[in-house]
Amino acid sequence: MSAPKLFQPFDVGGLALDNRIVIAPMCQYSAVDGEMNDWHLIHLGQLALSGAALLTIEATAVLPEGRISHADVGLWDDATQAAMQRVLDGVRRHSDMPIAIQLGHAGRKASTEVPWQGGAQIAPDAANGWQTVAPSALPFTPGTHAPMALDQAGIDRLRNAFVAAAKRADAIGIDAVQLHGAHGYLLHQFLSPLSNQRDDDYGGSLENRMRLPLEIFDAVRAAFPAHKPVTMRVSGPDWVEGGWDIEQTIAFAKALEARGCSAIHVSS
Repeated sequence: MSAPKLFQPFDVGGLALDNRIVIAPMCQYSAVDGEMNDWHLIHLGQLALSGAALLTIEATAVLPEGRISHADVGLWDDATQAAMQRVLDGVRRHSDMPIAIQLGHAGRKASTEVPWQGGAQIAPDAANGWQTVAPSALPFTPGTHAPMALDQAGIDRLRNAFVAAAKRADAIGIDAVQLHGAHGYLLHQFLSPLSNQRDDDYGGSLENRMRLPLEIFDAVRAAFPAHKPVTMRVSGPDWVEGGWDIEQTIAFAKALEARGCSAIHVSS
């Protein structure tokens, strides 16, 4: 009798997986200045002994202002890279499970308190707070501080930051990269007409709203080794009238596939 399909080997973009169980990224809100520590070693280490096929590091900010909270993990400089390397070295001493990383930017949902302290947005002039950015200067919820709309220089810096983080991930031996284009974070903010009200090449039509996420995918795909997969997390619909929906998700998925995306992780 053959093994159930769940436990059969699977290939994703050239990465051989022992089965079809993938551990999704789980934010821990336990980093200091973006740097991983012993908590992350324990968290990832025990998951790496689970028998799953792939372990994914939590949403990792490509810039300091891209963190959801001040306690988020980052990969934007030598210090954050070294901290992550130390954790991965510890995990790999006891597990050969492939390890992926989810790279992202929280956009207007950044600068928040940790969940057990309420998770509210922190004002830019308060401790542990900063000015957020987004496609358009629209606050996430009424009464919260409005983000600053990204100009072309900001968009270029963002794209370069994703590329730099992907190169750092490769340097420490990460096996796959997932780009976070879901959950109302920055790439999703560009995709959704609810948060993207730009009138330039990055707003308006579906083609324009997909432009930046696809540019970032192309740049990361070009920078990350060809034999390692790059995937994308997407939200199926926004569940809000006039927002991102299944039909647009399908169009986005087709555009990603044409560019060499190895898989999409559909969330909601």
